[in-house]
Amino acid sequence: MGKLLVVVDYQKDFVDGSAGFEEAKYLEEGICNKVLKYLNSGDRVICTLDTHGENYLETREGKNFPIIHCIKGTKGHSIYGKLEDIVKNNKEIFLLEKKAFGISPKSLCEIKKDFGDITEIEIIGIVTNMCLLSNVVMFQNAYINSDIIVDANLCASFDKEMHEKTLDILEGIHIKVLNRK
Repeated sequence: MGKLLVVVDYQKDFVDGSAGFEEAKYLEEGICNKVLKYLNSGDRVICTLDTHGENYLETREGKNFPIIHCIKGTKGHSIYGKLEDIVKNNKEIFLLEKKAFGISPKSLCEIKKDFGDITEIEIIGIVTNMCLLSNVVMFQNAYINSDIIVDANLCASFDKEMHEKTLDILEGIHIKVLNRK
Protein backbone atom coordinates (compact mmCIF):
# COMPACT_ATOMS: atom_id res chain seq x y z
CA MET A 1 0.00 0.00 0.00
CA GLY A 2 1.32 3.40 -0.84
CA LYS A 3 1.07 6.58 -2.77
CA LEU A 4 2.08 7.39 -6.32
CA LEU A 5 2.83 10.75 -7.92
CA VAL A 6 2.58 10.96 -11.71
CA VAL A 7 4.18 14.01 -13.34
CA VAL A 8 2.80 14.28 -16.85
CA ASP A 9 5.02 15.57 -19.67
CA TYR A 10 6.93 18.32 -17.86
CA GLN A 11 9.32 18.51 -20.80
CA LYS A 12 11.32 21.28 -22.41
CA ASP A 13 9.20 21.48 -25.57
CA PHE A 14 6.03 21.97 -23.47
CA VAL A 15 7.56 24.65 -21.25
CA ASP A 16 9.84 26.83 -23.36
CA GLY A 17 10.13 24.92 -26.62
CA SER A 18 8.03 24.52 -29.74
CA ALA A 19 4.77 23.80 -27.84
CA GLY A 20 5.67 25.85 -24.77
CA PHE A 21 3.41 28.31 -23.00
CA GLU A 22 3.96 30.85 -20.24
CA GLU A 23 1.88 29.17 -17.51
CA ALA A 24 4.00 26.01 -17.73
CA LYS A 25 7.08 27.89 -16.49
CA TYR A 26 5.35 28.81 -13.24
CA LEU A 27 4.79 25.16 -12.32
CA GLU A 28 8.47 24.28 -11.98
CA GLU A 29 9.06 25.04 -8.29
CA GLY A 30 5.79 23.46 -7.15
CA ILE A 31 6.33 20.32 -9.21
CA CYS A 32 9.89 19.94 -7.92
CA ASN A 33 8.76 20.42 -4.31
CA LYS A 34 5.97 17.87 -4.75
CA VAL A 35 8.35 15.30 -6.27
CA LEU A 36 10.82 15.75 -3.40
CA LYS A 37 8.01 15.44 -0.85
CA TYR A 38 6.94 12.09 -2.32
CA LEU A 39 10.51 10.81 -2.51
CA ASN A 40 11.25 11.87 1.07
CA SER A 41 8.13 9.99 2.22
CA GLY A 42 9.28 6.82 0.46
CA ASP A 43 6.47 7.00 -2.09
CA ARG A 44 6.69 6.28 -5.81
CA VAL A 45 7.14 8.85 -8.58
CA ILE A 46 6.61 8.42 -12.32
CA CYS A 47 7.47 11.08 -14.89
CA THR A 48 5.88 10.53 -18.27
CA LEU A 49 7.63 11.64 -21.43
CA ASP A 50 5.60 12.55 -24.49
CA THR A 51 7.63 10.77 -27.17
CA HIS A 52 7.36 11.16 -30.93
CA GLY A 53 9.34 10.13 -33.99
CA GLU A 54 10.39 12.02 -37.08
CA ASN A 55 7.06 11.13 -38.74
CA TYR A 56 5.04 13.02 -36.10
CA LEU A 57 3.20 15.23 -38.62
CA GLU A 58 1.92 12.09 -40.39
CA THR A 59 0.28 10.75 -37.22
CA ARG A 60 -3.30 11.42 -36.14
CA GLU A 61 -2.03 13.65 -33.35
CA GLY A 62 0.32 15.48 -35.72
CA LYS A 63 -2.49 16.16 -38.17
CA ASN A 64 -4.62 17.66 -35.39
CA PHE A 65 -1.82 19.38 -33.44
CA PRO A 66 0.72 20.24 -36.16
CA ILE A 67 3.49 21.50 -33.88
CA ILE A 68 6.57 19.30 -33.98
CA HIS A 69 7.51 18.57 -30.36
CA CYS A 70 9.11 16.01 -28.05
CA ILE A 71 10.95 14.15 -30.80
CA LYS A 72 12.96 11.38 -29.13
CA GLY A 73 16.64 12.27 -28.96
CA THR A 74 16.11 16.03 -29.15
CA LYS A 75 16.63 18.54 -26.36
CA GLY A 76 12.89 19.29 -26.40
CA HIS A 77 12.14 15.70 -25.38
CA SER A 78 14.05 16.08 -22.10
CA ILE A 79 12.57 16.83 -18.69
CA TYR A 80 12.46 20.58 -18.05
CA GLY A 81 14.67 22.61 -15.74
CA LYS A 82 15.31 21.70 -12.11
CA LEU A 83 13.11 18.63 -12.40
CA GLU A 84 15.63 17.14 -14.83
CA ASP A 85 18.34 17.40 -12.15
CA ILE A 86 16.06 15.77 -9.56
CA VAL A 87 15.30 12.92 -11.97
CA LYS A 88 18.99 12.38 -12.79
CA ASN A 89 19.88 12.21 -9.10
CA ASN A 90 17.07 9.86 -8.03
CA LYS A 91 16.98 6.37 -9.46
CA GLU A 92 13.69 5.86 -7.61
CA ILE A 93 11.91 8.02 -10.21
CA PHE A 94 10.47 5.87 -12.99
CA LEU A 95 10.59 7.49 -16.46
CA LEU A 96 7.85 6.34 -18.79
CA GLU A 97 7.87 7.20 -22.48
CA LYS A 98 4.45 7.31 -24.10
CA LYS A 99 3.50 7.67 -27.75
CA ALA A 100 -0.02 8.98 -27.19
CA PHE A 101 -1.77 11.33 -24.79
CA GLY A 102 -2.17 8.59 -22.18
CA ILE A 103 0.12 5.80 -21.14
CA SER A 104 -0.46 2.51 -22.89
CA PRO A 105 -2.52 -0.27 -21.30
CA LYS A 106 0.61 -2.45 -21.40
CA SER A 107 2.59 0.14 -19.42
CA LEU A 108 -0.24 0.44 -16.94
CA CYS A 109 -0.26 -3.34 -16.42
CA GLU A 110 3.50 -3.23 -15.77
CA ILE A 111 3.02 -0.42 -13.23
CA LYS A 112 0.34 -2.43 -11.41
CA LYS A 113 2.61 -5.49 -11.36
CA ASP A 114 5.76 -3.63 -10.25
CA PHE A 115 4.23 -1.11 -7.83
CA GLY A 116 1.62 -3.33 -6.23
CA ASP A 117 -1.30 -1.89 -4.31
CA ILE A 118 -1.49 1.90 -4.56
CA THR A 119 -4.09 3.61 -2.38
CA GLU A 120 -3.63 7.17 -3.64
CA ILE A 121 -2.50 8.52 -7.00
CA GLU A 122 -1.80 12.20 -7.53
CA ILE A 123 -1.42 13.41 -11.10
CA ILE A 124 0.12 16.77 -12.03
CA GLY A 125 1.70 18.30 -15.13
CA ILE A 126 0.75 19.44 -18.59
CA VAL A 127 -1.31 19.77 -20.80
CA THR A 128 -4.43 19.61 -18.58
CA ASN A 129 -6.99 19.07 -21.34
CA MET A 130 -4.91 16.59 -23.31
CA CYS A 131 -2.29 14.38 -21.68
CA LEU A 132 -3.16 15.01 -18.04
CA LEU A 133 -6.83 14.17 -18.61
CA SER A 134 -5.96 11.05 -20.61
CA ASN A 135 -3.64 9.75 -17.92
CA VAL A 136 -6.13 10.44 -15.14
CA VAL A 137 -8.70 8.32 -16.97
CA MET A 138 -6.18 5.52 -17.55
CA PHE A 139 -5.19 5.39 -13.87
CA GLN A 140 -8.79 5.73 -12.70
CA ASN A 141 -9.81 2.69 -14.73
CA ALA A 142 -6.85 0.61 -13.53
CA TYR A 143 -7.08 1.57 -9.86
CA ILE A 144 -10.83 1.60 -9.28
CA ASN A 145 -10.60 1.78 -5.49
CA SER A 146 -7.71 4.23 -5.19
CA ASP A 147 -8.13 7.93 -4.51
CA ILE A 148 -7.18 9.91 -7.62
CA ILE A 149 -6.10 13.51 -7.02
CA VAL A 150 -5.23 16.40 -9.32
CA ASP A 151 -3.62 19.54 -7.88
CA ALA A 152 -5.02 22.41 -9.96
CA ASN A 153 -2.04 24.59 -8.97
CA LEU A 154 0.34 22.10 -10.55
CA CYS A 155 -1.24 21.58 -13.94
CA ALA A 156 -1.75 23.96 -16.83
CA SER A 157 -2.81 24.31 -20.45
CA PHE A 158 -2.09 26.74 -23.24
CA ASP A 159 -5.89 27.16 -23.37
CA LYS A 160 -7.14 28.50 -20.02
CA GLU A 161 -10.79 27.88 -20.86
CA MET A 162 -10.12 24.23 -21.72
CA HIS A 163 -8.05 23.91 -18.54
CA GLU A 164 -11.05 24.99 -16.44
CA LYS A 165 -13.48 22.82 -18.39
CA THR A 166 -11.19 19.84 -17.87
CA LEU A 167 -11.09 20.46 -14.12
CA ASP A 168 -14.92 20.47 -14.22
CA ILE A 169 -14.90 17.14 -16.06
CA LEU A 170 -12.40 15.66 -13.62
CA GLU A 171 -14.61 16.63 -10.69
CA GLY A 172 -17.56 15.13 -12.59
CA ILE A 173 -15.82 11.76 -12.80
CA HIS A 174 -15.05 11.79 -9.07
CA ILE A 175 -11.47 13.01 -9.17
CA LYS A 176 -10.48 15.06 -6.14
CA VAL A 177 -9.30 18.42 -7.53
CA LEU A 178 -7.23 20.33 -4.99
CA ASN A 179 -6.35 24.04 -4.88
CA ARG A 180 -8.82 25.13 -7.52
CA LYS A 181 -9.15 28.90 -7.76
